[in-house]
Amino acid sequence: MGYSAIWKVLEEMVADFRKRGAVVPAEIMSDLKSAKTLISVLKVDPSRVDTSQKVDEFLLKVESCLISEGQKMFGTGYVEEWLKRLDEASKKISEKEEEETKFIPGVPREHKWIRVKPLAELPIEKLKTLAEGSHLSYDVQSDGCLLVYGKDKCIKEFIKNMAKKYGLKTEK
Repeated sequence: MGYSAIWKVLEEMVADFRKRGAVVPAEIMSDLKSAKTLISVLKVDPSRVDTSQKVDEFLLKVESCLISEGQKMFGTGYVEEWLKRLDEASKKISEKEEEETKFIPGVPREHKWIRVKPLAELPIEKLKTLAEGSHLSYDVQSDGCLLVYGKDKCIKEFIKNMAKKYGLKTEK
């Protein structure tokens, strides 16, 4: 399933909601962000079935809420158009991800980066330790997220290690 393509359509739907003046609940936005993070984890380690299931849960929850609210606020035609786009996105098998090329002040141009939101299972101190263990640099941002940057292979190693730590906590 084309998780990234589905995520992109849902992100566009959220933008359309906002453009039309509709409020999107914070919980739905959080679920959309969590899905994006886990999609990145899946790119590094596609064998993790539990991560795949979590992505499905997050995307389904976001889709259900947006479709339901879209039906109430904008009507059947609006919802049918978005459902058609979601159906097309779900049929995409090969996902060629476009590189996110956003400028981050303080991160050298040749370095890759990832922003990580600390969780109860992975507090910021453990994330810092994982970053250091993967030979990466990091900065704590004003919103509490950790900006981790360095060589591409080190970022991938960091994500794998993070997935292992997160996976161990969720299996108990």
